[in-house]
Amino acid sequence: MNNDGRSRPGANNFLTIRRAAARSDAMTQIEMKDSSTERTQRIYARVAGFLFLWLIITGLTGLLTSSHIVGSGTFAETAKRVLASEHLYRLALCFELIETLSAALLAFALYETLKPVDKLLAQFAMYCRLGESFIGGASMIFSFFQLGLYSSQSIGALGTDQSRALVGATHIADSASVNVCAIFFSIGSILFFYLFFKSWYIPEILSAFGVFASVVVTVICFAGLIFPEYAATLQYGWAPMAIAEVTTGFWLMFGAKIPARSDQQSVRPAVIRA
Repeated sequence: MNNDGRSRPGANNFLTIRRAAARSDAMTQIEMKDSSTERTQRIYARVAGFLFLWLIITGLTGLLTSSHIVGSGTFAETAKRVLASEHLYRLALCFELIETLSAALLAFALYETLKPVDKLLAQFAMYCRLGESFIGGASMIFSFFQLGLYSSQSIGALGTDQSRALVGATHIADSASVNVCAIFFSIGSILFFYLFFKSWYIPEILSAFGVFASVVVTVICFAGLIFPEYAATLQYGWAPMAIAEVTTGFWLMFGAKIPARSDQQSVRPAVIRA
């Protein structure tokens, strides 16, 4: 400082340089953090894409195999076929169980992918998909219980008529639990596809179609609870959902575009300050 109380030019320049360097270091750290976040989102997006396809593969494998074994006919004929392929039938049920457990992983992967878009909605969607996983896992108990009723020991102890009645009752409970499980799934799916629509991760038309397909699933599941006699016809309503999930799965694995943090902030509503 000079004798007249004014700062020296050299000191001012030194302080300016130090402030600029500090700002530069801070910006570098922020950019590194943003870059790390974007890489993490890309990883979760690819994991979610794989899980979309994994759930469809495991679910269809288990469902088609068990349906083929059960077939049609009288209770005695069905019991004979199931017992003749008991281990394969159990394997098919395990595939369905793996599917419903994997839904929990998909819920978390989608939450991490879409959290920057809207954390609150992403959390609620994740909770819905977790509900799907928990209810779906519990519903598998009915399927394994039905398998026990087909055994010769159960038929011998209970009689054919009572065993057939118990299988019918557990089938009704299983159908109801599947519909309730699918309602949780569809609500979570609506929210996740809505968040995809708000983001730029997948094409808007695919996101909109996903929302539409999810709403259709919600409608047919409630219809299945109200009009169970039309369950076979209502199953066709799952076709749009299958198309949406397969397409989204491949897109997230190979074509998802994760925008920069600044771009992600632009999809959020502006904060109005007083």
